[in-house]
Amino acid sequence: MKRIRCLALGEAFVMVMLTAAMATGDNGPARGPLRACQQNPRYFTDGSGKAVYLTGSHTWSNLQDMGPTDPPPAFDWDAYLDFLDRYHHNFIRLWRWELTVWDTTANREDKFLIAAPHPWPRTGPGQASDGKPKFDLKRFDEAYFARLRQRVAQARDRGIYVSIMLFEGWGLQFVPDAWKAHPFYPDNNINGVGSEVNAEGKGLDIYTLAHPAITALQEAYVRKVVDTVNDLDNVLYEISNENHPPSTEWQYHMVRYVRAYEKTKPKQHPVGMTFQYAGGSNAALFDSPADWISPNPEGGYRDDPPAAEGSKVILSDTDHLWGIGGNQQWVWRSFLRGMNPLFMDPYGGVVLGNTFDPQWEPIRRSLGYTRRFAERMNLTAMTPRSDLSSTRYCLTQPGVEYLVYQPQPDEPFTVTLAAGQYRAEWLNPSTGEAVDGGALEAKDAEVSFAPPFGGDAVLYLASGASRGPR
Repeated sequence: MKRIRCLALGEAFVMVMLTAAMATGDNGPARGPLRACQQNPRYFTDGSGKAVYLTGSHTWSNLQDMGPTDPPPAFDWDAYLDFLDRYHHNFIRLWRWELTVWDTTANREDKFLIAAPHPWPRTGPGQASDGKPKFDLKRFDEAYFARLRQRVAQARDRGIYVSIMLFEGWGLQFVPDAWKAHPFYPDNNINGVGSEVNAEGKGLDIYTLAHPAITALQEAYVRKVVDTVNDLDNVLYEISNENHPPSTEWQYHMVRYVRAYEKTKPKQHPVGMTFQYAGGSNAALFDSPADWISPNPEGGYRDDPPAAEGSKVILSDTDHLWGIGGNQQWVWRSFLRGMNPLFMDPYGGVVLGNTFDPQWEPIRRSLGYTRRFAERMNLTAMTPRSDLSSTRYCLTQPGVEYLVYQPQPDEPFTVTLAAGQYRAEWLNPSTGEAVDGGALEAKDAEVSFAPPFGGDAVLYLASGASRGPR
């Protein structure tokens, strides 16, 4: 075995390395709707033909305003886009909150939040259960959809993809008295909707196919969303956040419905299905007609993710693994196993969590670091190969490029390299420090490496035939 040990470089040179080796230029608009990459279906591709890696931080109030006042304070969308740019993120879930309020008791907090606007106007006549005018479910609030379109378009101009969450199933299950805060509750609308719903079941059968009139209202809303954003290239759809397991057939129906309706339109976009909480299975996601999925912890997605095989694009999301949680190691483990990691970000702490809590900085930074590697590498040709490194985390096009993650602090490791000449680079994900590892020649054998700094480490090896730094 050949051991390579690199000495830490001077601070100025490290900064030069970080800039030259990692920088990729400003984000740009999407170049066509995403679709599964035929050469490597672990990822999407756009009009460029290259694999598109998706990663980023999403937060609950990025579409509808939320806060303790009525009306709630306006969310600073421009500042949020700047925040995403700063960390080099390129994906968000644009959250939909179906209830008029969010009592955070079920989140082990004590906030009571107002949520607005909603897809339907509050016209009356009559007052809803919150004392405001009732909803008219046969009309749409055009200001809501104008905001939706504007935010997706502005994200596009920053090179950010947006998954539009169509429905939200967690709140109706767990927020106290949630059914009475839903527009479909019979006292909350002028259309006679909701009286047939099983209130003892918290109104959850609206997320089944049990009530054709309600399904028709939901389908009309879906059509309105599609009509609003179909021409934009940076769009994805998510059927529902963490709906209950009995919603499976309804979600499958909605996936097919979005797809069928978009076939009548100029552009088609990916449709996703996310973990059904509580009690849902990852099998229901993999068996679904969805293009992308977000799994639950079963199978090791928190600590030792299984390698993505490409049957679905996997957007592994801390929201479905922890709620609010995760760590730097999870980001790299997921990326090296062929997934697209996402972070449920408390952001400003208005809804949940603390204001810009520094404990989440390592996740935010590492998401951006992984994207920079994804942009440098020929990701279309790279697959996860646990067998090629003693760390078991290796994303590679053998003989051309290897990206290896060592989660164990200060431990040497081996990589089995195809014969050839390589250039080595190190990244310290805890600090952002980049270190030139020099050149080496391999002869179809295991090569041993020792990280040049403490903590976990990332090693990038590129042959002379690779694309290398841009």
